[in-house]
Amino acid sequence: MIASESAAGSGQRRRGIALETALLDAAWDELVAVGFGKLTMESVAARASTGIAVLYRRWANKDELVLAAIEHYRNSHRVDVPDTGTLRGDLVAALSGMGEARAAFFAVAAAAAFSGLLAGAGLTPTQVRDRIIGDQRLARIRTIYQRAHDRGEIDLQRIPQAVLSMPFDLVRHDLLMDLKPLKRARIESIVDELFLPLVRGSAIRPSRSR
Repeated sequence: MIASESAAGSGQRRRGIALETALLDAAWDELVAVGFGKLTMESVAARASTGIAVLYRRWANKDELVLAAIEHYRNSHRVDVPDTGTLRGDLVAALSGMGEARAAFFAVAAAAAFSGLLAGAGLTPTQVRDRIIGDQRLARIRTIYQRAHDRGEIDLQRIPQAVLSMPFDLVRHDLLMDLKPLKRARIESIVDELFLPLVRGSAIRPSRSR
């Protein structure tokens, strides 16, 4: 049986994915409006114009609801993967877009984490980080670097994963620390002074001795 409920005053019934989307949107809006500390299952239900039992049938408590709302917002507001034709251009564009699109997201998510979400959810900081960031970052990284590999700019077999992740990790760090988009100069410094020197020459495969 598919769970459903009536939209207040409209006579329409929301079901399945449409209902869950409405609930998660309401939870995110409530999180932005009042913060994690003041958010309650009752306040989310009121914002979604539904009964609290509808929420509890899906999420055991507000911690799980908030984590689901953060994941939902992230997945429904994806950042495009640029294709400028060069590794440097792709990285600068990707990191700039990430900073502009994710600053507010990280501000809300970080505030929730520091307001009790970590303790209430019973998860480690790493587990919460992974749920907030998600696996789409890995797909973005792979796409950018695979294109550069195919163009002959780098040799992916010779570059450690930690190096490939480093530009994105640094931008996320700055976003969490400053809660605002990074300046262009900072992004170019990460790419030109830190990352590219580490992978320079990686496109040249060692020749076999004859």
